Amino acid sequence: MNEITLMSDPRIAAIPVQECGEPLVDVRSDGALLVDPRKTDPEGAFAHLRRGVLQRLVTAQDLLPDGLRLLFVERYRPLSLQRRYFEEYAAELRTAHPDWSTAQIHAAASRYVSPPDIAPHSAGAAVDLTLVDAHGHELDLGTRLNASPEESQGACYTGADNITAEARENREILNTAMMAAGLVNYPTEWWHWYYGDRYQIHSQCIGLQPGGEANLVVATRSVAESWSAELDIVCSPSVARSAAMGDPGGAG
Repeated sequence: MNEITLMSDPRIAAIPVQECGEPLVDVRSDGALLVDPRKTDPEGAFAHLRRGVLQRLVTAQDLLPDGLRLLFVERYRPLSLQRRYFEEYAAELRTAHPDWSTAQIHAAASRYVSPPDIAPHSAGAAVDLTLVDAHGHELDLGTRLNASPEESQGACYTGADNITAEARENREILNTAMMAAGLVNYPTEWWHWYYGDRYQIHSQCIGLQPGGEANLVVATRSVAESWSAELDIVCSPSVARSAAMGDPGGAG
């Protein structure tokens, strides 16, 4: 398995951000995408997503083989909830590994839950999803969605080799469609995809320009208790804006 850059990596947090004002939209509004109710909340926050991300998800769904659809489980996550998830998982790790340092706990927790100060869910830039067949039955992708590394013995990692051939094939179908639409996967979670956040820019801009992170100028995002927390992306002048934004169908 290739080396994985975790969300807690200082290179991710070092990418500067700003507000761009792109609105969040309700994925349920036009019925184009299937929405799973398991993460429903009273305000309906779970079903909201940046418009540019939604456009790319619709593109990804159109690229799937006939009879398959994306099933969306969670999108926008209030910062307070993100913080709670991170702290609860970190507490589990401290109990299981009392000899680990604070830095080790923080890094290990970020395999499964993004640190709240950089969490893309809290900016409407991330989505948790899976594949279903024509009857709405979930396909085998190796683990349940949201399985932890401990629970799944690492099978939740996108490139894990301890899954069946069928699950591996289904992951490849999902990966091919999502990447073609311009989205980026978090490699420790096969279900977790981004567009327009720091991790996407780190993943896509580094290989496009000499100098790596030193040339990353602005990756805009806002982590706030607000449904207007949106982001825009700009790489250094040596990288075309279309390369940073992606170019399938609409602006991000």
